[in-house]
Amino acid sequence: MLPKDLRLRKRNAFAATYKTGKTFHSGGITMFCGRVNQNNSPTKAGFVVSKKIHKRAVKRNRIKRLMRESYRLYIKSNKIPSFYMSVIFVASVRLLDKDFNYVNSAITKLAEKL
Repeated sequence: MLPKDLRLRKRNAFAATYKTGKTFHSGGITMFCGRVNQNNSPTKAGFVVSKKIHKRAVKRNRIKRLMRESYRLYIKSNKIPSFYMSVIFVASVRLLDKDFNYVNSAITKLAEKL
């Protein structure tokens, strides 16, 4: 689980990150980047899986868990990216039947762009 200081939690923080408009795509995951970080604080991350992906919460939560864990492992192995204030990872339907290795490679490709 990500520490509290690295989680994006408030609705207005999500809205501000979406509004900025920088997006990257890789392997069924879209990454939205927030404002450029001025005060050198760590980047906060949020993970989103819409009800349009699957109606069952169990499936949506599994995808979120996979994305969170791969991002946590990336932060643990590399330096925490701090160029952006916030980052949101949004899943697509392509991730429903994928395993951890696929999600991990997609998150790693996206995190390298930070």
